[in-house]
Amino acid sequence: MVAADTSVNPGITALGTWSGGRFMHFGEPLEEERLVTLLTPDESIYTVITADVYGAGDADRLLGRAIAGQDRNAICVVGAIGHDFYTGRRDGPRGFPRFTDPRLRDASSYGSYLTMATERSLERCGIDRFDVLLLHNPDRLGYMSPAVWEAMAGLRERGLARMIGVAPGPANGFTLDLINCLERFGELIDWAMIILNPLEPWPGELCLNAAAQANVKVITRVVDYGGLFFDDLLPGQQLLAQDHRSFRPSGWIEAGRERLDAMRPIAERAGLTMLQLACQWNLAHPAVACVVPTLIQEGGPQARPVEDKRAELAALPLELRLTSADVEQIRAIGDNTGCMALKGASPEHTGEEQPDRWTLDPQLADVARRWRIEPERDLARRSAPPSAVPAA
Repeated sequence: MVAADTSVNPGITALGTWSGGRFMHFGEPLEEERLVTLLTPDESIYTVITADVYGAGDADRLLGRAIAGQDRNAICVVGAIGHDFYTGRRDGPRGFPRFTDPRLRDASSYGSYLTMATERSLERCGIDRFDVLLLHNPDRLGYMSPAVWEAMAGLRERGLARMIGVAPGPANGFTLDLINCLERFGELIDWAMIILNPLEPWPGELCLNAAAQANVKVITRVVDYGGLFFDDLLPGQQLLAQDHRSFRPSGWIEAGRERLDAMRPIAERAGLTMLQLACQWNLAHPAVACVVPTLIQEGGPQARPVEDKRAELAALPLELRLTSADVEQIRAIGDNTGCMALKGASPEHTGEEQPDRWTLDPQLADVARRWRIEPERDLARRSAPPSAVPAA
C-alpha cells in the first residue's frame, strides 16, 4: 500500500476525468459504471485529476463515486477551477468564460469566487480538501494578477487545498505567460500542468527550466499524443463525428505512426511499450514529476479495451530506462517546432485581446530575453508535416 506520508503528493502516473470520452470527446464515450471503475484509484495509480467545468460539475460527481470509501491518506486528488459556469454564459465551442472576465467581476471578488468554486467542487467530490488545486486555463489576468494568486494561496491557508498550481490550456502555448507567472508567483505555486510528449516536445519544453528554477513540479498531459502511443490508432481510422481529433489535417495518424515506428527500436531495447516510452521520455526531464495520458476507447475491431490501456500505464517501470542519448534521439524524431499558432502571448497576434490570445507586451519580451527565447524564431508558426500537428 502507498505510504500515507507520500500519497498526498501526485504519483508519477495519474488518471484524469477527461478520459473515457464522457466529458471530453476522445473516442467512444464509456458508460458511467465503466468509467467509475476506470478512475478508481489503487496501489498502482493513486492520483486522480478532475476539473469543475467538465460536465458543469458532473465529472466531479463521478470522481466522487470513484473515490468513495477510499482511504483518504492513500490517494491524491487534484482539482481544477477557473471557468465560471455558475454565472457565466457558455460561448459555444469556446466554453464558459474565465472567472476573471471583467464582465463578470473585478479583482475585489476573485477571492470569494475561488472560495465558492472550490467548496462546491469539493462537495461534489465528497471530500474536504484537494491535495492539489490548479487554476484551470487562465486568461491573461489569471497569469499576471497578484489578486488571483493571493486568493489561490488563501485557499491553501484555509485548508481547502494542500498545494496549488496552474494548468495552462486548453490548447498549446502560453509559454511566456507561464514563465512570467512562475517568476512572479513561484513562491506561492507548487505545481504546473503542461502538454508534453515525444511527438509534441514544443513548446512545453521551453517552460521546464523555469519550473525547475522556481521549484515548481510539472504534471504533463496529452502524453499519449491523441491516443497514438497506445498503438491501436491505425491508418485509415474512422473517428466519431464529435471526436475532438476529427478536425486534424488528413494524414496526421499515418505521419505520426511513421515517427512512432522510428522510435520503436528504442522502446524494444528498453523493454517498454510505446506508451511507456512516451511516459518515460517525459519523466526524463527533471522538472516533470507526473504523467497523465488520456485513456481512449477507440472504435473498431482492432481497438484495445481501455482497461488494458490503464493496466499498461499502471505497469510503467519506476526506474528510468532511457539514456540521455535515447531522450535526445526521440526528441529529434518527434520535433514539432513551429507546427502551429500558439495561444497566449504571441508575436503573431495583433489587434484586440482575446480570452486565449494576446499581443507580446514589453514585460513578456523581457521574460523572453532572460530565458533566451526569441519569439519570432521560437514561438512562431512555420510549415510542418501533419505528424507535428497537436493531438490534444
